[in-house]
Amino acid sequence: MSYQTEAMTSQPQMTVTSYTVSHWSSDVCDCCDDCGICLCGAFIPCILGCKVAQDNGDSCCLPFLPGAMIALRTSIRDRYRINGSVCDDWVIMTCCPFCGLCQMAREQKARS
Repeated sequence: MSYQTEAMTSQPQMTVTSYTVSHWSSDVCDCCDDCGICLCGAFIPCILGCKVAQDNGDSCCLPFLPGAMIALRTSIRDRYRINGSVCDDWVIMTCCPFCGLCQMAREQKARS
């Protein structure tokens, strides 16, 4: 067994990559900011869910899977580096899913 004969005089260096964290461009209750998205979310949310999923690069069938809208919201939040957590996504999509769906659609429209 060999031992190191010289003493270490400096610590190893680490590179940290930083990125900007942003916020949603509209609040979850701002459904009437875009009347087209609001009406679609209120009367045909399955179509809006398919559009949001496809615009995110996912299958149109995704909104019909249990819990998938929470995962979709988390994916959109991660893609746009929006501050929040999976717990926040769960609360929004469980308590007011249509408002959450409209918020995701508005976000994609604002960032496209």
